[in-house]
Amino acid sequence: MPKFLDRLPGQALRIGVSGFAVSLLKVSRWFGPKAELLAEQPFSPEGVGALHAHHAIGVALRELLAGQDVQGWPASFVLADELARVWQVTPPAQAARLADLEAAAALRFHGLYGEPAANWKIVADWDARQPFFAAAMPQPLLATLEQAAAEHGLAVVEVQPHFVTAWNRWQGAVKTGAWFGQVHDNLLTLAVLDGKRLNAIRALPVPRGADQYWLAQTLKREALLAGLEAPQLLQLCGQVPPLLAKPAANADQIPCTVLGAALPGEEKWSLASVLAAGGLAA
Repeated sequence: MPKFLDRLPGQALRIGVSGFAVSLLKVSRWFGPKAELLAEQPFSPEGVGALHAHHAIGVALRELLAGQDVQGWPASFVLADELARVWQVTPPAQAARLADLEAAAALRFHGLYGEPAANWKIVADWDARQPFFAAAMPQPLLATLEQAAAEHGLAVVEVQPHFVTAWNRWQGAVKTGAWFGQVHDNLLTLAVLDGKRLNAIRALPVPRGADQYWLAQTLKREALLAGLEAPQLLQLCGQVPPLLAKPAANADQIPCTVLGAALPGEEKWSLASVLAAGGLAA
């Protein structure tokens, strides 16, 4: 029997989509828990190609929603960062139209990833005056998500990569001279900042036992690559290892602070469910 959900004002659904599971949360602004885990559906991708993975995600999503009465609910999808692309775009000189910026983003995408942008949906904070960042999501995957949502009467509000949800949530809290990062599944997605402006986004594996020494060396290396001074502070969100958040022991280390707090019960959630809650405030 489906589980019936009575929707109150300010309530919505969030669906996390990774390469191994989909997860369903009910979130609320005013009533009840901030986020409640409703269900999760793991899966094994068929084959190694992207189309097979998208098919497996669609099957898992339908199985996830089949046990829930979600008709008419608004839903936001959060995609694992490995399912999307994020890159920097330099606007062409004297760009005057949105079409100019879209063409520049598509050209840069092709140069970085070696494939045309036609099969990807590109979104960005378009800016003709200075470099900006764009995100791309596979059109076949988006079609799969939208079709499954329509079959169950969901109203899709937005689809965003995981890092984008975190950046949108926390960018206003990042201090001058600091860099920002998100840790999820032993991966640090690092926003290299020049003042308040994004300079680069880097995905860095976090080795077992990573500590303040590893963090300082990593940040200094990334600063050299970007031609910038090392940050005075790193502000992290997500699953931050305790060793990284310890106070800096000497002047050679770079202080690290954690933004926000875990949601109630989050310590028992799987990686896919934590993904679904991306960008939510505790």
